[in-house]
Amino acid sequence: MVQNGLAFLLVWEIMSISCLLLIIFEHQKSETLRAGLIYLVQMHMGVALLSVGFIWVYIAEGSFDFAAIGTYFSHNSPIILFLIFFIGFGFKAGFLPLHTWLPHAHPASPSHISGIMSGVIVKMGIYGILRIITYLDSEWLRIGIAMLILSLLTSFYGILNAAVHRDYKKMLAFCTIENIGIIGMGIGLGLIGKGTGNDYLFYLGFSAALLHTLNHSLYKALLFFTAGNIYQQTHTRNMEQLGGLIKVMPVTAIAFLCGSLAIGGLPPFNGFISEFLIYTGLLDGMKSPNVELNVLMILSIAVLAIVGGISMLTFTKSFGTIFLGSPRKSFDHPPKEVSVIMQIPIGIMIGIMLLIGIFPNYLLLIIQPVVQVFNSAYLPSPALAVLDPTLMMVGRISFLLIVLVALLYFIRSRRTKATEVIYGPTWGCAYIVPNPRMQYTGKSFTKTLAKMFSVFTDEKKEYRELQDTDVFPTTETHYISHYNEFFETRIIDPLDKRLLRLMNYFSFIHNGRTQMYILYGLLFILVFIAATFLNLI
Repeated sequence: MVQNGLAFLLVWEIMSISCLLLIIFEHQKSETLRAGLIYLVQMHMGVALLSVGFIWVYIAEGSFDFAAIGTYFSHNSPIILFLIFFIGFGFKAGFLPLHTWLPHAHPASPSHISGIMSGVIVKMGIYGILRIITYLDSEWLRIGIAMLILSLLTSFYGILNAAVHRDYKKMLAFCTIENIGIIGMGIGLGLIGKGTGNDYLFYLGFSAALLHTLNHSLYKALLFFTAGNIYQQTHTRNMEQLGGLIKVMPVTAIAFLCGSLAIGGLPPFNGFISEFLIYTGLLDGMKSPNVELNVLMILSIAVLAIVGGISMLTFTKSFGTIFLGSPRKSFDHPPKEVSVIMQIPIGIMIGIMLLIGIFPNYLLLIIQPVVQVFNSAYLPSPALAVLDPTLMMVGRISFLLIVLVALLYFIRSRRTKATEVIYGPTWGCAYIVPNPRMQYTGKSFTKTLAKMFSVFTDEKKEYRELQDTDVFPTTETHYISHYNEFFETRIIDPLDKRLLRLMNYFSFIHNGRTQMYILYGLLFILVFIAATFLNLI
């Protein structure tokens, strides 16, 4: 609501610090405090860049108001200033490589806080980027292409890491990064459409970005809430210790499955609609006479398709490992379904997701005034006339799919109601004494994928290699493995070590002597007085 840059920074910091206090709710855990510190440092790096942007505009235009940004863009190249604002807001949104706080903050915070953080707080970064875009007066095409490429990399990197992690909350954190990339694709397409004068592409791009922002807020909150249900009953985030929960937590299992289908972009849920708009925009963008732009659109379609495939692999692994099969571990308190009060919000979110999937054209009518903010000369009626019949058909088919599934379930229930149901172990190729440890693990689903992209999925292992003589090993063997985050371990950590090594040379200044600190103050005052006399300040 605020229009003044300084007031905006103030409320932005209140939001960030409030979120920090929620992240470190379990402050007695060292890893939680570390996650909070990482979040705090990166948020302050972002707000420092936002401060630079507002000060830059103040020096140039004499005002801290947001309107002054538009005035600056009207007679200056927007590239550098837009980049400063984009990085500042990008820390909050989680674009590559500004994302490294997300995989720490989500596992550390309570699950309902993770739902709000992913559904609302992260989206404030997207909001900030969109707000700056409304003031752009030129360079739409160049900024749009750059944003589309960065978003493709963000989306692919996010889902690749989500696929290999076995901490289901960390997996969902990387899925947030993937979906931020998909939202960025829509923004990039909208800017490209505006830069090339393609109103239909402009409409598709920004509509898809806005709709996917809403969609992700719904199904990601749903997935985090179901993850919270699982954690409440099992007190573990490691999916390798779970299994068979669908038998004791059927409502949570169905809700997690609905969220998985939605995030994978499958009908009849809402995620399909926004990704359908992005695919439609990419196909429409291929009509451009610019060959390079056509090549970019083709590559974008390929990357988005691969991302969708890996997303389905990720949630097949997660749902299968957590809910199907046999329990891999015995718990002191056997898991059971959560209370009704915890099921109500899950049901409401699934209902809204289905409504968006069935009636997408009505939601786009609501979005139109927002899309028009990005181009006041744009008239939405021609674009709506082209897209509206297609979306109505998509909604009808989604509704028929829901009716078909419900009908099949009803028929099955009626047929089995009067018969005795006998539960038995899954047939395992005539092997009648299976061990739960012989089941597929979460890692086994994605081991090949991790090896293919081992540059970005760095696996660290701790185990004793079996020798040739160990045909029948007599000693117990332990195998431990985890995946490191590429940007954190390969880029940020080495830079941190070099910075600390440099700072150590100045550690003598902080010597604990009060007399020296008073002397520092006197020296500062003398330097200040001298600089004043010399007209240096």
